[in-house]
Amino acid sequence: MKPSHARPRLKATVIALVMSGALATLALPTQARVTRIVIDQTQNLAAGIGQTIAYEQISGRAFGELDPRDPLNAIIQDIELGKDADGKVRYVASFVITKPKDLSQASGLMWHDVPNRGSPITINVAERNFGDIGLASAWQGDNAAINANNGTAVRPTMLVGGRHFVQVPVARNPDGSAVTGDVFGRIVNRSGVDSQRLIVQTNPVPYLPATLDTAQARLVTRTGELQDGTALGEVVVPGSDWAWASCSAANPFPGTPDPNQICVKGGFNPSKLYMVTYKAKDPYVLGVGFAAWRDVGQFFKTAVADDIGTPNPVAQRVAYSIARGNSQSGNFLRGWLHLGFNQGENRAQVHDGLWPIIAGRRIALNFRWAQPDGVLELYQAGSEGPQWWHKFPDTVRGLPPAGILDRCAATKTCPKVVEHFGSAEVWALKLTPEWVGTDAKNDIPLPANVRRYYIASSTHGGGAGGFDTSLPGVGLPTTGPNCPGNNFGTGTLPANPVPHTQTVNAIRVHFRNWVMNGTLPPDSVYPTLNGKKGDGTKNSTGKNVPDLVEANKAAMGFPTIPGLRATVPEPDFIMPVLDYDWGPDFNYTDASGVPTNAPPPVKQVIKMLVPRVDADGNEVGGVPNVLTDAPLGTYLGWNITAVGARPFHQGQICNYVGGMVPFAKTKAERLASGDPRLSLEERYVNHAGYVAAVQRAAANAVARGFLLQADADVLVAAAEASQVLK
Repeated sequence: MKPSHARPRLKATVIALVMSGALATLALPTQARVTRIVIDQTQNLAAGIGQTIAYEQISGRAFGELDPRDPLNAIIQDIELGKDADGKVRYVASFVITKPKDLSQASGLMWHDVPNRGSPITINVAERNFGDIGLASAWQGDNAAINANNGTAVRPTMLVGGRHFVQVPVARNPDGSAVTGDVFGRIVNRSGVDSQRLIVQTNPVPYLPATLDTAQARLVTRTGELQDGTALGEVVVPGSDWAWASCSAANPFPGTPDPNQICVKGGFNPSKLYMVTYKAKDPYVLGVGFAAWRDVGQFFKTAVADDIGTPNPVAQRVAYSIARGNSQSGNFLRGWLHLGFNQGENRAQVHDGLWPIIAGRRIALNFRWAQPDGVLELYQAGSEGPQWWHKFPDTVRGLPPAGILDRCAATKTCPKVVEHFGSAEVWALKLTPEWVGTDAKNDIPLPANVRRYYIASSTHGGGAGGFDTSLPGVGLPTTGPNCPGNNFGTGTLPANPVPHTQTVNAIRVHFRNWVMNGTLPPDSVYPTLNGKKGDGTKNSTGKNVPDLVEANKAAMGFPTIPGLRATVPEPDFIMPVLDYDWGPDFNYTDASGVPTNAPPPVKQVIKMLVPRVDADGNEVGGVPNVLTDAPLGTYLGWNITAVGARPFHQGQICNYVGGMVPFAKTKAERLASGDPRLSLEERYVNHAGYVAAVQRAAANAVARGFLLQADADVLVAAAEASQVLK
């Protein structure tokens, strides 16, 4: 099945019907809960290579209000504690619209993108050449009041290219007093006498201590942590030996009082992790971000003007919309849909499609003291409740049967869904319970409105692509990549170059055609327990061979490769889902409520499965991909954290970044190193043989609908120009 290259055309009658309905239903200000928009900047967008349509960008702020009594909003944690005097809850959200300068060239499709930690987003050249409209709008309201340099800090204006922000209320008790509760933060791989901030990913923990009295907090050090949550060498630091303060060599302990930083007597030891538990104040009503993102999307899709008459810059030009988010932002979409936010206050469906990219869990947003910047390191929420689409039991955690689509199915507002992943999501972002449940015994069926595609042996978001990037002495990196997360460390293996780009290009075309024309995309392709998807390999008895196995070397069939320790990956190497005890006021199905245990004890470890591998150590069960179908090495969804300046995680999985081990060039080199994997020379003979292998792999991917012919031609040309076997 080949994806169409043509720009989908909407019949004029279809657009007219959709737009007339939009005008009829959303001209009333009581239904468009964005009450006012302010345009801060308009500028032309520089044309990209090959761009055929002129575009411009419009940035501004949307002012909205919510009715806490509406059941669609009442699900927001603490919304009653964020009300203004008139009983409404208000927010301000940034937005950027990317649109054709001549709106007659608009296709009728809008991409509503979710910013990742405030980062700017612009639809790409392919989408511009279709005539699509892009909308990016804010959702993340934490870190707004601590540091103006933070990515999500509130600003007085929103400029094109600026970082996104949403201003949400701070919860206050009914008598006006501050809401308080226990919060924890961590400092890792830091050294020296300078004070340090408590960091989540790259931003500070967004909650300040209610008091600077260290007797009201608890600081501990640890010499290590195991993947099952076991703490090693924990020691309590006396309250007299640390302070909430700013300090340095010039301003030694106890320093200058500062609620944003911790100063330790004698300085920080880089071989230890520091964790503080403290009484915090003023939690944000972060779930308002779900409603703000919903309302801004619905406004620009359907409204003509705001309450005071400011026109919608893309009014009557959007007939279809696809919500899209990458990584943390994809997790946002899964949580957003699960809580029912694809239904607007007028009870209409908001988006027609939903594309959570490299995102296998739900964002940890809608509970008090949430830290949505987290990346699922120890004690970070995000895997609670159903991660799967259909209603399915969770017997291991004792939760009632549930699924992400439950609420939208009840209101008939479910979108078409495409999700795609790589290997890094399996190994460090806790993906596979979405496929097989918490007991890991059954393949959970996919509903008809969901497609799932797995890009085997790839890193988070895909690698650099190309072919020389796999060759030592040519394009293979000589140093390991940075391990994502809170100052985590560096990988020992060079970065995995397996790309997602070309696969995503094909998926994009399929998704547009599915939403706009009803044309079904390719069937789902991903590893399963029954082996019926993926490559469907059968064993000698004629039975399907499972594509999913236990996460260890023996079960996977992973080879012993020079340069890797002989036992890797060990049974405790993968980052598992941990079943935390957040306390009795926490709703585990919805991941809402008030956690009262900080940090939360680990009740149990959920069993994790991974794709099995072939003789080279490359995964089976994924969509066709040229670099893995004509491999130049072993491509891994994992890496190993190196020893060095950030030693705390040394030897463990390098969070969610992949690595690679290249093949030997010749048989003699392979035998000299004891490498069981065939050399490039043994596989392809010469350069022409490798180019032929790329041609075959590209033709197969095109035939199956996972590669556009134009991209196939580019890949073959790149193989011809490469240094493989030259």
